[in-house]
Amino acid sequence: QVQLVESGGGLVQAGGSLRLSCAASGRTFSRYNMGWFRQAPGKEREFVAAIRRASGSTYYADSVKGRFTISRDNAKNTVYLQMNSLKPDDTAVYYCAADDSAVLHTTSRGYDYWGQGSQVTVSS
Repeated sequence: QVQLVESGGGLVQAGGSLRLSCAASGRTFSRYNMGWFRQAPGKEREFVAAIRRASGSTYYADSVKGRFTISRDNAKNTVYLQMNSLKPDDTAVYYCAADDSAVLHTTSRGYDYWGQGSQVTVSS
């Protein structure tokens, strides 16, 4: 299995930027599709972005498309989420997740491994 640890969250003003990192340890990182999800208070966990293990192709939720960028560095066993033009609605706990299936999932039940989460707060 794989262990995931997120970092890089914090407090930022609307319009600002943050970069989240998710470091993986355990089994070979390159075999996993990676995803980012977020959960705001009182809301369900929602998909943000995903990146495929081999091709590096990406997929985004409509709410973040054009503002967020997911990337991975297999040599560093790390996946990133660059978040620009942040809005108060982006405030949530952000989780990274890993899955070693052939399908790139956009729902939380498609992922087997999860990090502990990193708080992102965007002030207006």
